[in-house]
Amino acid sequence: MNNGKFNIAVAQSGGPTAAINSSLAGVFKAASEYDCIENIYGSINGIEGMINDELIDMKAMLTSEHEIELLRKTPSTILGSCRYKLPARDRDENVYIKIINTMEEHNIKAFFYIGGNDSMDTVMKLDAYCRAVGKDIKIMGIPKTIDNDLPVTDHTPGFGSAAKYVATTLQEIIRDSRVYSVQSITIVEIMGREAGWLAASTCVLRANGEPAPHLIYLPEADFTIEKYLDDVAEAMKKYRAVLIAVSEGIKPDKLPSEFGSELTDAFGHKYLSGIGKYLEKITAAHFGCKVRSIELNVMQRCGSHIASLTDLDEASQIGEEAVRSAMNGESGRMMIFQRISNAPYHVAIKSVPVEECANKEKMFPSEWINNEGNNVTTDALNYFLPLIQGESVVEYRNGIPVHFRINQ
Repeated sequence: MNNGKFNIAVAQSGGPTAAINSSLAGVFKAASEYDCIENIYGSINGIEGMINDELIDMKAMLTSEHEIELLRKTPSTILGSCRYKLPARDRDENVYIKIINTMEEHNIKAFFYIGGNDSMDTVMKLDAYCRAVGKDIKIMGIPKTIDNDLPVTDHTPGFGSAAKYVATTLQEIIRDSRVYSVQSITIVEIMGREAGWLAASTCVLRANGEPAPHLIYLPEADFTIEKYLDDVAEAMKKYRAVLIAVSEGIKPDKLPSEFGSELTDAFGHKYLSGIGKYLEKITAAHFGCKVRSIELNVMQRCGSHIASLTDLDEASQIGEEAVRSAMNGESGRMMIFQRISNAPYHVAIKSVPVEECANKEKMFPSEWINNEGNNVTTDALNYFLPLIQGESVVEYRNGIPVHFRINQ
């Protein structure tokens, strides 16, 4: 990058995770190592903070190693988030002018955006604009999403912790449901609009000899009510308490009008809700036994008390590497994990052009779904297991985990 002193800015976008603040801590840590970087600004509520010139001095916010480590283990987005979609430049250039004005006013020469598929759209558009108007400002994307649906990268920060939380929760649910002598069916609805990575990850319980969940349904496989009821009937022959993991995005063949929502976010994604409750009604009417549905909802995003240490460590590392890549002159790129091996587990951190990732989704591999379309294969288990390894040491106060907070 250019000679002389300058500043950088970092923002967080999209849904929260247990590891997104760890990536923020990684950016802060790496940037602090460069003498040429004077100030490290945090943009409040994602790109909206850059538009509205709402920045926070992160060096004043993080004054000790203890605070940095506490930030790393704190879930959600400490800077706030947004789901703001940058307009096309030819439709509204004023937004871009505001962003550039904020950067120039604060001498910001590099901007780091931590987010998912849609956030990479912002990185792509902003980098293209800077190039078009001759502004030497490095724009870098740092991946995150519990959905694990960003293409090119092997996996995304935040996913491993969500997978660990979901699997642990399902294990506790099956312990609860097995205490009674009566037949029961429990349906657990798990996040995943188009891609079923998170629901599929519940297969990790097999590594400890647990057969539950007995059925796993993903958006990538065909789903019919008739086949579903047959699957459940077969499972009931083997297990008194049947546990079913269902991705929120599965598409039944007979879908009532009241299911889901016509509402969409800024990027056109429909809000989903209720597939678990819908299946509960059908299942109870068909089998006449005890049936309940559980929607994990937002709890699966920020379960930092059971975060994967691998996830937190990798989230920090990829944030650090993003800074080093920008300092080496890169821009308009997203950092990725490239898996080298499963056992021993090893990944490399690289970068790719952001247009390979922006507005694109990575589906769960069809070859990792069994022939019946109601479970996943051992290859999936081998992929997931390394991502949930290790436990973070959580700091407690008055019996409650301590989180890093800022006053806004």
